[in-house]
Amino acid sequence: MYDVIILGAGASGLFLSDFLKNQKILIIEHNSSIGEKIKVSGGGKCNITNKDVSYKNYYPESEFVRNTLVKCSNKDLLKWIKQKGLKVYELKPGQYFFNSSKEILNVLKPNCKIIYNCEVLDVNEGFEVITSKGIFKAKNVVVALGGKSFKKLGASEKGYEIAKKFGHKISPIKPALVGFTIQPKESWFKRLSGISVMADVYVKNKKFSQNILFSHKGITGPAILNASLYWDKGKIKIDFLRGKKVKDHLKNKHKQIISQLPFPKNFTKEFLKSVGIEDKKVMFLKNQEWDRLKLLENYEFAPAGTFGFERAEVTKGGVVTDEISENMESKIVKGLYFVGEVLDVTGELGGYNFQWAFSSSYSAFLGLSL
Repeated sequence: MYDVIILGAGASGLFLSDFLKNQKILIIEHNSSIGEKIKVSGGGKCNITNKDVSYKNYYPESEFVRNTLVKCSNKDLLKWIKQKGLKVYELKPGQYFFNSSKEILNVLKPNCKIIYNCEVLDVNEGFEVITSKGIFKAKNVVVALGGKSFKKLGASEKGYEIAKKFGHKISPIKPALVGFTIQPKESWFKRLSGISVMADVYVKNKKFSQNILFSHKGITGPAILNASLYWDKGKIKIDFLRGKKVKDHLKNKHKQIISQLPFPKNFTKEFLKSVGIEDKKVMFLKNQEWDRLKLLENYEFAPAGTFGFERAEVTKGGVVTDEISENMESKIVKGLYFVGEVLDVTGELGGYNFQWAFSSSYSAFLGLSL
């Protein structure tokens, strides 16, 4: 009989096992090693947290998230990193990375029993955990199985299935932090594959001022990945000129359009082609052509869909937090805990999801220590 069985050796499960020093713990992991998703995150450098963390960086915004982050903040995570003898670097403005993801994995190696290549088949009442390698019993079970994204790393819907079995509601799961596929009208995006530009992207009441990247499948890049977290259907707006006006750039009437717009030449060529304008001297532009050029200030398009779970960095949706206590314990079944991505809490790009893994696991630790 174990005090705690942790299902999953991703970020949430590893953080929790590090906090739980004086209990008999078992970790069950379906991969052959710990932290498979950590290894590839942030280009192999692991974007661990952000300089500015607020509940407003998470979908959906809630007091549940706000209270969890207050209890265990980004400052607490940075302090933990320092105590472990690790260093982080601000490789992008406000975003903290390691030199290599291996650094954090080295300090998160569990000091408890862990069974690898082990599939969780079921969890029965009384916390009898049935697996492909036997049956194990515990006083408490923590579901840290993550979401559905990154299937090649072993992601599954098992965490949601366990939650449902014990009576929990699951909000619809969707790919998030993922690129968009496009309608035929935006086929010019595909001809720009590999080109990136800075832009302001608007979705609902959110604005993201970051790079967008065109691809053979559609459109991606940091601003688009963040927009995908808040998009369900309908249009997204892109301001390619980031608050400026077309006329601010096309000041010289004797020069060609392409030579004056602040974009890679191929981008401007394809945009002009898409709106039916030939490259010409500004003095020859007609009024209706000026109107079409103004689309650069307010380009609206409706994505056809997303690149899907295979390309998504995280899963949006999950175990509804109204049924979870402030210590991540089920309000329905005492001793059952949920941490990390399996919950209906999803952070923006920039270290927010690792922060959530840390903060939610610390809250669970407090509950398990009572």
